[in-house]
Amino acid sequence: MVDRRVATGIEGLDKMLNGGFIPRSAVLVRGAPGTGKTTLAFHYLMHGAKHGEPGLLVSFEEFPESLYRDAESLGWDLRSLEAQNKLHMAFTSPIGLLRDLETGGGPVTRLLHMHDIRRVALDSLTHFIRLTDDTHELRHTYNRVINGLKREEVTPMFLGEETNIDQRMGERGRLSFIVDCIVMMHYLEIESAVERAIFVLKMRSSAHDKAIHKYTISEGGITVGPVLEGHSGLLSGLTNQSIISSVR
Repeated sequence: MVDRRVATGIEGLDKMLNGGFIPRSAVLVRGAPGTGKTTLAFHYLMHGAKHGEPGLLVSFEEFPESLYRDAESLGWDLRSLEAQNKLHMAFTSPIGLLRDLETGGGPVTRLLHMHDIRRVALDSLTHFIRLTDDTHELRHTYNRVINGLKREEVTPMFLGEETNIDQRMGERGRLSFIVDCIVMMHYLEIESAVERAIFVLKMRSSAHDKAIHKYTISEGGITVGPVLEGHSGLLSGLTNQSIISSVR
């Protein structure tokens, strides 16, 4: 058990995580487009910024104005935190980030050192799939990114798309075995209605809530609600055997 935790600022999720993530653990947040992965990353970075842990969002495709608008729709002012040097943004390419982390002289590592950044969210790890068709090289690439950020003594959060193709290719690189914690965000059809569901699939070195919970997204962000009770087989077809086996 680890006493100190890195809280997300989402009360219900932090309870599921037994207080938060373990410091310097590699966290994968996985879900289909629109499930709220970026919103969860905003929560994570803003909570740290407000509690003495500056954050950095690394994006491969979103531009600042788009991120500002997304945050404003939830009632959040990212510009204000940036002006206070509590939150930073970096826009780069997968290759650029790899070189940056390995040489230590690029814009991302300069930001990490200059502002004593403790939390990083990367959107998204899925982009590295497109760099190679070789299974072993992909796994090596994942390790380079994850270990490069861990060496900087930050707690990195990686966002990953959950489509059938991306999931299959991502597991070819054994990503679920490399990361320390996996949070899954899904749409589920329950009694002819669509519900959002969140669960912690894996968390090394710590107990965690293994139940599937409802969650909603509205102004103010994500609210994690009660356990989805009275239903079985909710995950059928949503997580393949290679992912499930990574928790064992």
